[in-house]
Amino acid sequence: MEIKDTPKIFECEYKFCLVVWEHEPLKSRKLVELCREKFGWQNTTTYTVMKRLSDRGVVVNEKTMVRSLISKEQVQAAMLNEMMEKTFEGSVPAFVAAFTKQQKLSEKEIDSIQQMIDSYRNGEK
Repeated sequence: MEIKDTPKIFECEYKFCLVVWEHEPLKSRKLVELCREKFGWQNTTTYTVMKRLSDRGVVVNEKTMVRSLISKEQVQAAMLNEMMEKTFEGSVPAFVAAFTKQQKLSEKEIDSIQQMIDSYRNGEK
């Protein structure tokens, strides 16, 4: 699935997905309990979010077992892509400039980022 094809996930749905990704596959009843503990949600709230995400192809609830259909990495990439388009007109350099002005990067983080750039430049993914 390409980033542009990843369904939009809103903030409360993302929190729900984090629970699913951490515990999947899990029984829907256990998911209800976890959402009550973590977010204070009523049972109906959890089932409503589950239904919305199921309708959009993000999760599936088969025979009371819930699992994701889209990975955390796919969702994060789509969310980042949307934020980049909205906030930085799709410009990676503008994003990096804004980020690095606000964050103190360690030498280790700088080296890691440089390795990613070098890998990308060499055609590795």
